[in-house]
Amino acid sequence: MLHEEPELNPNLTHPKRLGLPSSPRIIAVTSGKGGVGKTNIVANLGLALVMRGCKVLLIDADLGLANLDILLGLSPQATIHEVLSLRKTLEEVVWEGPLGLKVLPASSGIPELADLNENQKLFLLTELDHYAERLDVVLIDTGAGISSNVLFFNITARERIVVANNEPTALTDAYALIKVLATRHGETRFKVLANAVSHPGEGQALYRSLMKVADRFLGQEVVLDYLGSIPHDNAVPKSVCLQQPVLSLFPEAPASQSFLRLAQKLWEEPPPLQIDSSIKFFWRRLIKHHP
Repeated sequence: MLHEEPELNPNLTHPKRLGLPSSPRIIAVTSGKGGVGKTNIVANLGLALVMRGCKVLLIDADLGLANLDILLGLSPQATIHEVLSLRKTLEEVVWEGPLGLKVLPASSGIPELADLNENQKLFLLTELDHYAERLDVVLIDTGAGISSNVLFFNITARERIVVANNEPTALTDAYALIKVLATRHGETRFKVLANAVSHPGEGQALYRSLMKVADRFLGQEVVLDYLGSIPHDNAVPKSVCLQQPVLSLFPEAPASQSFLRLAQKLWEEPPPLQIDSSIKFFWRRLIKHHP
């Protein structure tokens, strides 16, 4: 269903006062193709949610080619690699970003992290399970494509935001990711976010193109919801070069205002129904998909 982008409400209520579940919302931000701005979206959306009163953890799940910490201007001395190697606890490697935003950084250039084994996945999810009890939102910045790690972090989340731009390859690869998650792992609901669009109509056209293909080849069981769009904005590459979120450096920029609207919309739309009120979301999803 196509949604109009809402007017920004500067007085957005804290999510827990909106009657939403007390368990954290676990949202994977993902893409079929690299280079569509997914990590930048995670950083700025996380900051926008913090500005609205949420306790947020960002997880850099692009484990072999991490760069979320770079976009936030952080220089972590330890990462997920140290957790998996049993040299550090998860609490010891979670860093604090702008305004108290929490970040779990990953490592770059460590090939063995690009394809976690089952024991590593179970151990990491157990650690995350306990830590997430203190949070409102967990945003998972997955890698791009359909690798084992990308699929794994997508199916452990309760919600998935698929990021695409208007390049034909980005749309093709976004559909490929949705297809694999739907046909092999039973995921049927996705939010679509158009990035770097020249005008709102371009984002809506992108969504309609993706929805048309999904309807034709995947059927009515797969539902794509339009989350909105982020405009092309010269302030974004400037902020990337300065290693700070555009929302911090240029709060009045069009892209920054779009991130605030995106944060508002996420909390105004109810999350998927939880199986129960238990915090053990990761284990439950893992058991469901890996009998």
